Amino acid sequence: MAPIKATSLLNLAGKALHRRQFSVSKIASAKQMTVRDALNSALDEEMTRDERVFIIGEEVAQYDGAYKVTRGLWKKYGDKRVIDTPITEMGFTGIAVGAAMAGLRPVCEYMTFNFAMQAIDQIINSAGKTFYMSAGRVNVPIVFRGPNGAAAGVGAQHSQCYGAWYAHCPGLKVISPYNSEDCKGLLKAAIRDPDPVVFLENEILYGVQYPMSDQALSNDFVLPIGKAKIERPGKHITIVAHSRAVETSLQAANELSSKGIEAEVINLRSLRPLDINTITASVAKTNHLITVEQGWPSAGIGAEILARIMESEAFFHLDQPAIRLTGVDTPMPYTKSLEMAALPVPKDVVEMTKKLLKVK
Repeated sequence: MAPIKATSLLNLAGKALHRRQFSVSKIASAKQMTVRDALNSALDEEMTRDERVFIIGEEVAQYDGAYKVTRGLWKKYGDKRVIDTPITEMGFTGIAVGAAMAGLRPVCEYMTFNFAMQAIDQIINSAGKTFYMSAGRVNVPIVFRGPNGAAAGVGAQHSQCYGAWYAHCPGLKVISPYNSEDCKGLLKAAIRDPDPVVFLENEILYGVQYPMSDQALSNDFVLPIGKAKIERPGKHITIVAHSRAVETSLQAANELSSKGIEAEVINLRSLRPLDINTITASVAKTNHLITVEQGWPSAGIGAEILARIMESEAFFHLDQPAIRLTGVDTPMPYTKSLEMAALPVPKDVVEMTKKLLKVK
């Protein structure tokens, strides 16, 4: 595991970005909220609602969290419910899993999901399998959360997307939210869920503002796990994405619209369970499919979606082979120019769409 100092510069940059955008949000609109603040609101509301909920992880308490997601919660709820730990993912994950088995509802934060590999035995073998192995007698209501996937200039050991890893494992629910409403509604649902939930956030999006409906600002706002959202309706091609790749897809859809191509963009929100019904219904309408993700191509989320389409009636609606756009099949480069080349961008989505639709 890399030391905490490896992310110190990024933390400072994130704090500066957050201060700037938070001040803008006060002026622009009361209904704008950063992803960071949406997550913080969800944690605060659920800790108020249920005294069994507590947070555990590195720097989550006195430092207010490495990315300030837990800002103010230690001062409000105290040492017993917001717990700083040593740098030992296997240790504090084991404590959290045991607490969940005993009836509490822990939220276990990782400074990055790359570091959660230190605790993979606890996540998979202890949390993920116990309900099955106990014949349904022992629930493990725990949330594993933190930044996942590519950040910016932090090298390969901080930049891997684990969506496909965790979605492969029965016993886990896996959420990969995009915007502020996703993050608030789905984190609240994850905390209330009786099963272990892996909650994959995106570090680049923490300081980004998104509109929040009046309903989403309510303390009772909860989104269903396992239900995708159509972010943009369309009729010519279906684009399926999760996390920050949704933004990439929406930007591409805007450009395509100027060329007379209306793309339907689906935000998966949940990777396990996967809402294949929403995807197949869209494919039946558009007859074309592209998946977009920042993870690796081999055995990825896009590969799973294409396989399910191939095995279903939706296959017969395709006018062209379905295509997946992914990150490059290599560890993430540190150099900025190579890092940019390693991830799909809107131009890639636009070019592939035009190729499938045979448009110049």
